[in-house]
Amino acid sequence: MQRRKFFEGTVAAASAAALGGCAAPGQAQAAGRTPFAVPAITIPVVGSDEVFPVRRIYCIGRNYRAHSIEMGSNPDREPPFFFQKPTDAIQYVAPGTVADHPYPSLTKNYHYEAELVAMIGKGGRNIPVATALEHVWGYTLGLDMTRRDLQRAMGDEKKPWEIGKSFDRSAPIGPVHKVAQIGHFAKGAIWLKVNGQVKQNANLSQMIWSVAEQISKLSEANELFPGDIIYSGTPENVGPVVRGDVIEMHIDGLPNLSVKIV
Repeated sequence: MQRRKFFEGTVAAASAAALGGCAAPGQAQAAGRTPFAVPAITIPVVGSDEVFPVRRIYCIGRNYRAHSIEMGSNPDREPPFFFQKPTDAIQYVAPGTVADHPYPSLTKNYHYEAELVAMIGKGGRNIPVATALEHVWGYTLGLDMTRRDLQRAMGDEKKPWEIGKSFDRSAPIGPVHKVAQIGHFAKGAIWLKVNGQVKQNANLSQMIWSVAEQISKLSEANELFPGDIIYSGTPENVGPVVRGDVIEMHIDGLPNLSVKIV
């Protein structure tokens, strides 16, 4: 019922068609009674009783020039690339609160990455850049938390570094703000503090690939559907946190997000 209610209104026709495509992979599955319940992952929508249903979490890598150099890449030659986090990596953080965020297992080098997050409300494949923002339903801000030592170790071994990015609560996120209310984000300050000290400080205009370009490129590889979200990359000066540290991140026009590492 939540999913049906979410797509009522101005996006109903387009969303219904896209959701029909989204259901296609399941058509090969036999109908029947499931042995257990799997909870839906949703994020509250500001100013309404709606929630945004999360289908997939996409993340773009190395999307700020200085961060790309910081990570050992050449931003002038590298095409955009994406990875995914599991949907249940979401940790919702209400504005005005400081949520407990557990330090994960297996790592000794746990990093923050502050990012703008775009929420897709209309799906598509091979979406032109010129119309890509029409597919964005809303925005929020989020942290792409990273077990950096595991990511680097797997990269050195030429193995997938999913274990460094895709784990429980690795995607703290704020509430969704509708585009109709807040508009699009082409510029504006993005910063992150640890224990009150500024660590990351940049402008959204410094993204190598804009949100529209990210949507267009991503839709060449994967058909996008309502409920997909895109973490749009982090500025330079990513770094470690330990238990007891408090992270606060900010994007102009959005309420701050804060977590305490426990």
